[in-house]
Amino acid sequence: MLWKGRFSKELNQDVNDFNSSLPFDKRLYYEDIIGSIAHVTMLGDCNIIDKEESNKIIDELNNILKDIDSDKLEIKDAEDIHSFIEQELTKRLGTLGKKLHTARSRNDQVALDLRLYVKKEINNIKKYLKELLLVLNKLCLEHENTIMSGYTHLQKAQPISLAIHLDAYVQMFKRDITRLDDCYNRMNESPLGAGALAGTTHPISQEETSSLLGFNKPMINTMDAVSDRDYCLELASAINIIMMHLSRFSEEIVLWCSNEFKYIELDDAFATGSSIMPQKKNPDIAELVRGKTGRVYGNSIALLTMLKALPLAYNKDMQEDKEAIFDSIDTVKICLKTFIPMLSSMKVLKDNMKEAAHKGFINATDVADYLAKKGVPFREAYQIVGKLVAYCLEQDLDFSTLPLNKYQEVSSFFEDDIYQEISLENCFNKRNLNKNWLDNNNK
Repeated sequence: MLWKGRFSKELNQDVNDFNSSLPFDKRLYYEDIIGSIAHVTMLGDCNIIDKEESNKIIDELNNILKDIDSDKLEIKDAEDIHSFIEQELTKRLGTLGKKLHTARSRNDQVALDLRLYVKKEINNIKKYLKELLLVLNKLCLEHENTIMSGYTHLQKAQPISLAIHLDAYVQMFKRDITRLDDCYNRMNESPLGAGALAGTTHPISQEETSSLLGFNKPMINTMDAVSDRDYCLELASAINIIMMHLSRFSEEIVLWCSNEFKYIELDDAFATGSSIMPQKKNPDIAELVRGKTGRVYGNSIALLTMLKALPLAYNKDMQEDKEAIFDSIDTVKICLKTFIPMLSSMKVLKDNMKEAAHKGFINATDVADYLAKKGVPFREAYQIVGKLVAYCLEQDLDFSTLPLNKYQEVSSFFEDDIYQEISLENCFNKRNLNKNWLDNNNK
C-alpha cells in the first residue's frame, strides 16, 4: 500500500477487498498514464526533478501503456489503478519510479483521471448520436410523403407524414448533443496540482499540465478541484434524457411492430423469437432499451445520494462515483450501438400506415375548417362534424366514402369539392408548419 508507512499491521483481507477499486477503475489506466506523463513532464520542466530523470520516467510510462494495451501486462494485485501504475513503474525503475508522485496526491490524480475519461466518453456518445441523426435524416428524406396518423392520447388525431414524426426525434437527439457539449465545456478544467486539498509547496505549473492534457485552464479552488463531481451528475443527467428519448422511440417501435399497428417490420437480425410460439417475432432490442432506461435513472440517484451530505474535501464515499457513471456510459453506448442499425434496417409498411390513417377520422378538423372558411362559426362547424362522425361510425363509413347528399343533409354549405379538400394528402400539405418543415429539410 502506498500509504502503509504509519501502520503496524497488514490490512484485513476482507477490508482490503472492500476497499479496493481496482476491479472497476482499471479501465482508467490510459488516463492515469497520460496524466502521469503530463505531471512528470511538468516536474522536469520546473526543475522539481532532474529533466533526465523526468524523461526516463516518461519513457517507462509509455512502455507500461504499450504493455497493457498489448495484454503483456495484466492489471492486478493493487489497491487501485493509480497504485498499480506507480508500483509497476517502481518495479522497473527502482527508486526513480518513486519520484513520480512528487507534488501530487491521489486525490487530484483520481479527479484528473475521471475528468479525462468522462471527456473522452462524452465525445464517444456524441459520435453515436450523430450516427443516429444520419439514419433518422435519411429516413425523413425517404418518407416526406408517407402519410400516417399523428396521435394524441394514443388516439388517432391528425394526418402527418412519417418524416414529421421521425423528425421530432431528430430534434430531441440534437438537443441531447448540445447538453453533452455544455457538460464538456463546463468540466474542461484541470484539477491537477490541487494535491490532497490545499495544493503543494513545490513550484509547479498547473498551466503546463492543463495545456498538455487539453484542458481550457486549471481549476481555481483546490478543495473544489478534488471534491467536485458535478460533471458526473451532469453527464448522468444528460444520459438520462438520451435514454428517455430512446425509450419513447422504443415504445413506438414496439407498438408499430405489433399486428394491431403493423406499421413497420424489423429486420430478422434485430428481432428474436419465442421458445414455444413459432410465429413470434419480438422487438427485444427496443424492449431492452426501454428497460435499461430505469437502470441509468438509478445511477443518477446513486450519485446524488452519495454526494448529498459529503463535507469538503475528498471522502472515500466518492469512490462510488465510478461504477455508477461507468455503467451509465456503457449502457447508453450499447443501446445506441444496437438501436441505430435496427432503425436503419427496418422496413416501413407505407400502405398499412395510410390505410390505418383513413380509418381514424383524422381529417375531422379539416372538415370543420372547410365549413369555417365558408362562414360557419367554428363551434357550429365542430358540432356538425361530430354528427357526421357518429353517422359514419354507425354505417361503417369514413369521410371519403360518405355520400355528398349525407353531407348536405347536415349542412347546405357542403359542396362536391369537400372530397378533394379533405383528402389526407391535401390535409397534410395544407398545414403551414408541415410545409415549412419540408422546405427547411430540403435546403
